[in-house]
Amino acid sequence: MSLRANKIDELGLSNTGKIFYHLSYDELYNHENANKEGEVTSLGAFTVNTGIFTGRSPKDKYFVKQNPSQEHIAWGAVNKPITKELFNKLLNKAKKQLSNKDIYIEDVYCGASTASRKNIRFVTEVAWQAHFVKNMFIRPSDKELEKFNPDFVVYNACKCVNEDYKNDGLNSEVFVVFNIEENIAVIGGTWYGGEMKKGIFSMMNYWLPLEGKLSMHCSANVGEDGNTALFFGLSGTGKTTLSTDPKRKLIGDDEHGWDENGIFNFEGGCYAKCINLDPKSEPEIYEAIKKDALLENVVVDKSGIVDFSDASKTENTRVSYPIEHIKNHEPSLMAGHPQNIIFLTADAFGILPPVSKLDKEQAMYYFLSGYTAKVAGTERGVTEPVATFSACFGEAFLPLHPTVYAKLLGEKIDKHKVNVFLVNTGWSGGVYGVGKRMSIKATRTCINAILDGSINKCEYEKLDIFNLNFPKSLNGIESTILNPRNTWSDKTEYDAIRVKLAEMFIKNFKRYSNNGCDYSKAGPKLI
Repeated sequence: MSLRANKIDELGLSNTGKIFYHLSYDELYNHENANKEGEVTSLGAFTVNTGIFTGRSPKDKYFVKQNPSQEHIAWGAVNKPITKELFNKLLNKAKKQLSNKDIYIEDVYCGASTASRKNIRFVTEVAWQAHFVKNMFIRPSDKELEKFNPDFVVYNACKCVNEDYKNDGLNSEVFVVFNIEENIAVIGGTWYGGEMKKGIFSMMNYWLPLEGKLSMHCSANVGEDGNTALFFGLSGTGKTTLSTDPKRKLIGDDEHGWDENGIFNFEGGCYAKCINLDPKSEPEIYEAIKKDALLENVVVDKSGIVDFSDASKTENTRVSYPIEHIKNHEPSLMAGHPQNIIFLTADAFGILPPVSKLDKEQAMYYFLSGYTAKVAGTERGVTEPVATFSACFGEAFLPLHPTVYAKLLGEKIDKHKVNVFLVNTGWSGGVYGVGKRMSIKATRTCINAILDGSINKCEYEKLDIFNLNFPKSLNGIESTILNPRNTWSDKTEYDAIRVKLAEMFIKNFKRYSNNGCDYSKAGPKLI
């Protein structure tokens, strides 16, 4: 299939060579090999290295400050402004890089719901990046492509950098910039595939709430009885692993919308962390790594065997694959309104229970707090877990103020009478470096109790200071694990660190005290 000539002219590139439009997986594989962009592993998946950047570059992300979008964007450390003139300079630099050569174009959908989806066009000179896009987004049919008109265009000029960044007042020679009014994004200086994925996620987080629809950083699955569950959490907290369940159909592993009809996936694939991937504990993800999957930054020996335990390149080793590689996925990528919402947090302090049941006010408090630990490698400069607060479990991707998303979530919890739980996939028995990470088996047992409703029949006790209700006993779990204080050998130290963590929560939540979303009474209390 070829791109119409007039559509090529719209890209603003000069003297383009061959236009490789919407290539098949086999064609992309041939190009990746011919271009020597990586190698084939013994599992059948192609593997590439993303260079010096093996995670996102959040400090290099900017939006053009102009009307009307500037009235909606929450400006600050997450959403930094640039001028239209500087954006055009970087756009022209990217177009120059992509001119006078062969390029790859992928037209895809973001959003399974036809009422909410956006048509996205990606332009790149690297075959594996086109492969990544094909994996991660929803693939239109040939008939749909004939009438495809992009709502938004991404120029990925990863091979060019901005040498003038200091004079331009930017953070580095890397740039990820958005012009909302012109519906264009430009990437330069970084090869990391996740910039494309999360860039469009940021835009969906701008568009949908303004339409009264909730955009969410969460995974989702559905049971045979239509019981839908959402799993919120930052990268590394278990969204992909815990939503991939042989007994339930996977809707998606990372990004979703929630409208009047229910839940819908933004994407058509999964992007899983694969450091220390174990085929016994995560068989569905392991089996998804085959032909058409794309591995990033893994260590491979001369015979093509992947060492998933080797973090010498990065802790953030990744694999992208079409959702069809998960046998038990939901083909429509949609489901009804959820019955259960699960907030996943990797508590690096080892203070929180493995599972707690939240009331409505607590749900709003912990959603806005978004407490977790940044896992090593997810962002540049992060080499070990660091406790952090990320509003709505994804503040780095929220162009609007966090309370916009929180208010929408609260309305939907009330309307659909949703149960909400906080699940700690982090540490137990001590802080990071002393205690142990919660086992996937134990966490799955907690999740299963939520999904089958048995947790609602438990007798609960309350965690001091945090006032979190956790079950006294749970089938399949040692009762000592359920109360985190019992797992510490030094109870006095646990009590001291619990106070320290509570202080962090209280300090963080002060940012919401004057904006109509003050749920501080539902959080930790220090006497």
